[in-house]
Amino acid sequence: MWARIKEDIDTVFAKDPAARSWWEVLTCYPGLHAIWMHRIANKLWGWRLRWLARFTSHINRFLTGIEIHPGATIGRRFFIDHGMGVVIGETAEIGDDVLMYKGAVLGGTSLEKGKRHPTIGNGAVIGSNAVVLGPITVGDNSRIGSGAVVVKSVNPDSTAVGVPAREVRGPRVEEKPAIQLQHGRLPDPVADACIQLEERLMELEAEMRDMRAMHTAPNRQAHAETVADAGG
Repeated sequence: MWARIKEDIDTVFAKDPAARSWWEVLTCYPGLHAIWMHRIANKLWGWRLRWLARFTSHINRFLTGIEIHPGATIGRRFFIDHGMGVVIGETAEIGDDVLMYKGAVLGGTSLEKGKRHPTIGNGAVIGSNAVVLGPITVGDNSRIGSGAVVVKSVNPDSTAVGVPAREVRGPRVEEKPAIQLQHGRLPDPVADACIQLEERLMELEAEMRDMRAMHTAPNRQAHAETVADAGG
């Protein structure tokens, strides 16, 4: 148990440069507290003490602002940065070394029993206010941009942004998102499309100018010949 607690604290230092001391991490990181309380709730859930598990989860939400259903499965070295507003549903599955920012939601889209929440692969990064819905899979080492709404599975080692989210880079992105999600370096598919459209319009305008020039030149020559004949 103590080795697992030390691993959790080391994870905070590895993924948050603002962490300065063990005491600060122990007392001032609600994301860490939420994970520890979830482990208790998850044990109770596994022992079929369902109400007590839900009540523990409710207390967790009250104290940290993070709502994790006690039935959710969470791997090792999971870190929630800031954490307020994070929601993780009952059948969500989160792998190892996952980083999640505030306001992220792993939600369901069905009222039926069974698997209805996302599966998040190892090393994935879920950006601030991102929403991942349904029994879909976010592959290993993938990253979800801030504010994205993901309703389809994301391939491993890829980047998804937008509403609804689209894969804009992958597979095999240049940098692996093991620790940071550099929002400023994420591609902007809308801006890229606008740039491509503008370039294509410029090409079409150039082609039209060339066609007009080719069409105008014979007409001018014919007109000059007609004037010359009339003068003769």
